[in-house]
Amino acid sequence: MAATSVDVVAAASALAPRIEAAADQIEHDRAIPADLLDAMLDAGLFRLLLPRSLGGLELDLPTYVKVVEEVARADASVAWCVGQANGLFNYASYAELTTARSLFAGGRTILANGPGEGNRPGRAVADAAHGGYRVTGKWMFASGFPHATWLLAVCNISSENGEGAQRLMLVPKSRVTVHDVWHVSGLRGTGSQSFALEDELVPFERAIRVAPETRRETGPLYLFSSNGLFGPAFGSVALGIAHASLACIVDFAAGKVPRGMDRSIRESPTVQLAVAQAHARLGAARGYLHQTLGSVWEAVVSSGELTVAQRVAVRLAATHATHESAAVVDAAYTLAGSNAIFENRPFERRFRDVHAVTQQVQARRAHYEHVGAYLLGLEPSLGNI
Repeated sequence: MAATSVDVVAAASALAPRIEAAADQIEHDRAIPADLLDAMLDAGLFRLLLPRSLGGLELDLPTYVKVVEEVARADASVAWCVGQANGLFNYASYAELTTARSLFAGGRTILANGPGEGNRPGRAVADAAHGGYRVTGKWMFASGFPHATWLLAVCNISSENGEGAQRLMLVPKSRVTVHDVWHVSGLRGTGSQSFALEDELVPFERAIRVAPETRRETGPLYLFSSNGLFGPAFGSVALGIAHASLACIVDFAAGKVPRGMDRSIRESPTVQLAVAQAHARLGAARGYLHQTLGSVWEAVVSSGELTVAQRVAVRLAATHATHESAAVVDAAYTLAGSNAIFENRPFERRFRDVHAVTQQVQARRAHYEHVGAYLLGLEPSLGNI
C-alpha cells in the first residue's frame, strides 16, 4: 500500500531529532552514518519519487518538498541527499523495464550522479562483441556518493563521425575510482565526491536514452525533468535552513545580554524589527513556492501536460525561495554577533550550508534573467528552465 502524504511527512518529522543529533558526525565524516541511513531507508525517504511500478511512493510534488524541508530543519546535508537521490528517480522512467525492475528490487537502491569534469560528458564507444559500451571519463559533484549504490554517468556516444547522442550509463559504485575532493565550506555531509571510469564495459541495457518516446511512466510526476525536481527540492533545503536559523535566534535572543547592558537583546527594537522582517520574508518565500507548486501540480494532474509557463513559474518560485532563505539566515547570523562564529553555536554551520546551496546551479541568479526574458515575451532558454 502506498504511504499517504501525512505518513511521509510524519516519518520525516519523527526522524528529525535523530538527524539533528548526528549533525556533528555527519559533517565530520562527510557522510550519513549507516544506522541513520538504514532508518531513512526504512522510512521511505529514498523512495519518495520512485515510480509505484518499481516499488516507490511516487509522491506528489507539493508534499515532496514539505518532506525535504522537514529534513532540512534538522540537517541541510541530509536533506540535500534526499533531494538529490529522489530527483534522479526521474530517469528510472526511461530505463529499460527489466533493467529498472532489477535495479530497484529490494527498495534500497540509491542513485548519485554529477556533471562531467569541466562540463564535458564522458566518452562511450560501442563494443558490440561484448554487448555494451566502453566508457571513459570523470564526473564531479556526486552528492550522496558515500551511501549511493549505483551511479549515473552522462556520456557522448562516440562514432565514426565524431561525438553523437548522449546516454546515461548506469554503473555499480563498486566499479568506479573515487577522487576525494569534497573538502568544502558548506554541505560537507553530502560527500559530493568525484568518480572516474577507464574503459569500463557498460551493458547496452544499462545505457539510458532520455527522450519523450522512451519514457514509460505516464504519471504527472514524470512530466517534470530532473532539473525541474531539483529546483524546488533544493529551494526547500534552503527554507529548512532558514526556519531553523530563525528559531535559533529567537531562542538565543532571550538569554543574550550584550556587554555593558542589563537587558537581553530581544528587548531591543532593532532586534525586534529584524526578527519580524525575517519572519515575514521567510513566510512569503515559502508561501510563494508552495502556492506555485500546488497550482501547477493541480493543473498538470488535470491536463496531463506541463507547459513552459508552468516550468517558468516553478523555476522562479524555487530560485526566489533559495535566495530569500539565505537572506534570513544572514539576518540571524548578524543578530547573533560574535557568538555566530563559534562551532558550538547553532549559526555558523547553517550560514555555511545555505551559502553552499546558493552557489549551486539550481540557485544561480541567472534564472531570474531567463524567467524575466520569458515574462517580457522573449523565447526562454528551456535548458535553463
